[in-house]
Amino acid sequence: MYNIVGYMKNASFEYITPFIYQTMTLTKNLTKDIIEWDVENWKHALFLWNQHLSNLDGPLTCLELGGRKGGCSLWLANAGHHVICSDITNPEKEARKLHDTYTLRGKIAYQAINAIEIPYEDHFDVIVLKSIIGGVSHSGQDALQQVLLDQCYKALKPGGKLMYAENLCASKFHQFMRKKFVSWGDRWNYVQYKNVPQLFSKFPKHEYATRGFFGTFGRSEAQRNLLAKMDGIIQPILPKSMCYLVYGVAQK
Repeated sequence: MYNIVGYMKNASFEYITPFIYQTMTLTKNLTKDIIEWDVENWKHALFLWNQHLSNLDGPLTCLELGGRKGGCSLWLANAGHHVICSDITNPEKEARKLHDTYTLRGKIAYQAINAIEIPYEDHFDVIVLKSIIGGVSHSGQDALQQVLLDQCYKALKPGGKLMYAENLCASKFHQFMRKKFVSWGDRWNYVQYKNVPQLFSKFPKHEYATRGFFGTFGRSEAQRNLLAKMDGIIQPILPKSMCYLVYGVAQK
């Protein structure tokens, strides 16, 4: 289990109990199944999301976009909420392999949803997405990044929250290595850190942070975990524009 003390400093008294309850269910194995890749860096997004989730009365109506393996749907259903796990094609066949290994307190349905044409309005308490903006806007289709986030805004209820974690352009070294060693690196449209405030400008409230430099270069999860520990050491002095991960919560 993870130490949660540092994430409760700003919690009001009435929210302390549910926050402990929901965070304490995040075992290392569950966190790995939710995050999948470079867990040591990306788990910080989950900590922030979990803090916000604990402040909402449930069960909540939720949507995961781009949920190919359904990790974020697993997190929400494990906390007792009801989720539509979606992708551009119905992800049920792949995602249920993971979901069926857990006894969930909430419910998961599966649906094919195009993230730039969400067929809901004022419907969800929570929408969560992880590493899909660059894919949706692939091959330089910059305008689709804004379209996706505007669609999320439309689909949320007033007061609903969008929880996200996305790959950033990061440093010139990151950009070079992706083009050279990642088969889809020249097509993926990485979010630019300087554009983050504008992309979420419709949302009255928006909290975000950055993380990671070396972790993405590991060739195995063990290597990524080791490199992520180095990231933790340099994080206080690392320019935000050189980090490769941005994560946050935006409220409608």
